[in-house]
Amino acid sequence: MTDQTITSVSREHRKFRPSAEFKAQANLGSEAAYKKLYAESVNSPEKFWGRQATEQLVWRKPFTKVLDWKSPHAKWFVGGKLNVSENCLDRHLGTYRENKAALIFEGEPGDVRTITYKQLHFHVCRLAHIFENMGVGAGDRVAIYLPMIPEAVMAMLACARVGAIHTVIFGGFSAEAIKDRINDCKAKLVITADGGWRRGKVIELKANVDKAIEGTPTVQTVIVVKRCGNPVTMVEGRDVWWREAWEGAPNTHKAKAFDSEHPLFILYTSGSTGKPKGVLHTSAGYLLGTKLSAHYVFDLKENDRYFCSADIGWITGHSYVVYGLLANGATIFLYEGAPNQPEADRFWQMIDRHGITILYTAPTAIRAFMRWGDNYVLRHHLTSLRLLGSVGEPINPEAWMWYYNMIGKKRCPIVDTWWQTETGAIMITPLPGITPLKPGSGTWPFFGVVAKVVDEHGKEVPRNTGGKLVLTKPWPSMLRTLWGDDDRYQKAYWSEVPGVYFTGDGARQDKDGYFWIVGRIDDVLNISGHRIGTAEIESALVSHPSVAEAAAVGRPDELKGQSLVVFVTLKSGQTPSDELKEQLRNHVGKEIGSLAKPDHIRFAAGLPKTRSGKIMRRILKEIAGGGAIKGDTTTLEDFSVVASLQQEE
Repeated sequence: MTDQTITSVSREHRKFRPSAEFKAQANLGSEAAYKKLYAESVNSPEKFWGRQATEQLVWRKPFTKVLDWKSPHAKWFVGGKLNVSENCLDRHLGTYRENKAALIFEGEPGDVRTITYKQLHFHVCRLAHIFENMGVGAGDRVAIYLPMIPEAVMAMLACARVGAIHTVIFGGFSAEAIKDRINDCKAKLVITADGGWRRGKVIELKANVDKAIEGTPTVQTVIVVKRCGNPVTMVEGRDVWWREAWEGAPNTHKAKAFDSEHPLFILYTSGSTGKPKGVLHTSAGYLLGTKLSAHYVFDLKENDRYFCSADIGWITGHSYVVYGLLANGATIFLYEGAPNQPEADRFWQMIDRHGITILYTAPTAIRAFMRWGDNYVLRHHLTSLRLLGSVGEPINPEAWMWYYNMIGKKRCPIVDTWWQTETGAIMITPLPGITPLKPGSGTWPFFGVVAKVVDEHGKEVPRNTGGKLVLTKPWPSMLRTLWGDDDRYQKAYWSEVPGVYFTGDGARQDKDGYFWIVGRIDDVLNISGHRIGTAEIESALVSHPSVAEAAAVGRPDELKGQSLVVFVTLKSGQTPSDELKEQLRNHVGKEIGSLAKPDHIRFAAGLPKTRSGKIMRRILKEIAGGGAIKGDTTTLEDFSVVASLQQEE
């Protein structure tokens, strides 16, 4: 058996302790309080989660058993009944929160809407009646394909209210991807818009739906929101305008109570090829996981204005735009468009204009801001910000430092969160005001999470050794299965180390027990017998003052197994040269050792990314290997990036 241990090469030693001011007001007051609660959550999980569920959620019928666990299937809060929409809206009515802003929306063209909890409840009740009049009820599937507009939140909550299962499809997906997802879950209703704004242009969403529906026999009705006013084809008897459907609908609706394990939503993970995986989340456990983590991780206060830049079509949009935040009675800021429209300071402008206090965004976005230059940031005060967050992939230490210094002005803690579509809620994270921060580390597990780094036999590896990241105990917000494919669920997540959830990520734990994610196991490179995670190589490159972003991939090499090819985007004002290539190779050698020196460095004006900002390494591997681009590329933000990389080959 070959050694499958991942060589971890990171050399990060900086540490940032929380300020006394932040610590004094934190929702969890001390490291001792965290350790006490964490110990209870892993040693007496049923006692811990039972208490949290009773205190945090509004139940119609109390649960009789906290957990029924028959690996790999969990049932949480057995026998209990509740309604997720009621937990996000009705619970705030009759309190001071009913007139508090639930949503503040800014469209890319600059239009602004503010919707209070009372108003959001009114809208959701009306939509719930419309659904019922259309024959949409418990267990039916509803596909939502909308821009980042308030109607997307309303549609999700109305589904939860009547017990329909929503599947939100990211607005960047093609007609083919929409068709695949609708057919997999057999949705009977689709909610879309005429279009959405993106970089000053209208993305024609309804046209994509029309094309998709040619091949989806289960769809009976399409509700269309008028957003951009672009011409669309309305099919009589099938398509109805949102506003017209609303006419005459009652303003109140008694939410139905559903079992704690009633399915809440299916979210398809965006695979590059093959059949999409429909991750199924249920009601009570998911809601508790997102509510509790949002409260502690974002240190939520009544006067916070929270901005998460993730699209509603991803799990971050579900957990930390909609459910986790509304259940806490928070004010959420929604933005429809691109971060550089009309200029590269749009985020900073909106933060100042709306008094945003918490910003949760992706490392890819942070590196883009770095590349665009500090001057865009320095035009703005950003004094309202008090907490920053990172999500979606490991953040390299230099991007972390830039975020901390330039955006947070050295006073805002950064919560660098690790979790997945499948985990439902944040799993590894600092707690602000408590956890000493290390740039690039997700730090410690959240309550109830038992994470370990293991070798290929499932045996825990020593500290500072890389391996596979696994979760060894069930947690309330975990996925329950893959829609219609339980065999695939068991094989994908529970077969690598039998009886244990395999995350698909490589990681290591340092001497302080902090977790460092080193990238997807699929992205681990085998170079001269050493298995090295791409995240650490990319971090080393980005720590060079000329580099804004980097992506590392392997291509087959007879001698070394794989040779290391890196694609590098330079900061503005930097010029590509052979001399700079050599400098970068030596810099990587100095940072992490000669074994990680790139064999080939390619300068790129941009990297192929999805509209959510993920680098499509699969495409880079194919370009590096000289092969044809295979698989779905419809989620690419900019097709010209791939064409220019191919021409340079």
